Amino acid sequence: MIITETERLIISKFTIEDASFFLELTNTPNALKYIGDKNLKSVEDAEKYLANKTIKSYHDFKFGFYKLELKEEKNKPIGTCGLAKRKELDDVDLGFAFLPDYEGRGFGYEASKGIMALAKQTFKLDKLIAITVPYNKNSIKLLEKLGFMCEKRVKPFEDDEELLLFAKTL
Repeated sequence: MIITETERLIISKFTIEDASFFLELTNTPNALKYIGDKNLKSVEDAEKYLANKTIKSYHDFKFGFYKLELKEEKNKPIGTCGLAKRKELDDVDLGFAFLPDYEGRGFGYEASKGIMALAKQTFKLDKLIAITVPYNKNSIKLLEKLGFMCEKRVKPFEDDEELLLFAKTL
């Protein structure tokens, strides 16, 4: 189901049929380094994750992470961008990840702008946050370009890694 489109991207809900792509995406070097190992080792693992986390979020919160597909390459999936309501954080979190061949080409900015518009207009959110590890310079640069401001350092998860928390009023 298509949620929105940008100049180069179709943004749609993930389905169980996207498990192979999701498995590939979550196991890229940058996803493992900057987001963490989701311990998805098979298509079956990815199917369970999509069903129990991503698709469940659509039902629970009316939003979640979305599949990003290129319009010009027969809807080729290249990454994800979306919104997460995490129990460890007070506000809704913007996040993104891309296959290596599509990093650094402006897709993160384009997709995030589309998701931020949805957050405000469709989901009636007035603030978003984003979290990242302090050494993820590319994500920090993108968040700043999107108008997010670093507010503080946090340790919201069990792994005890300190993260930077950015915020933006919509």
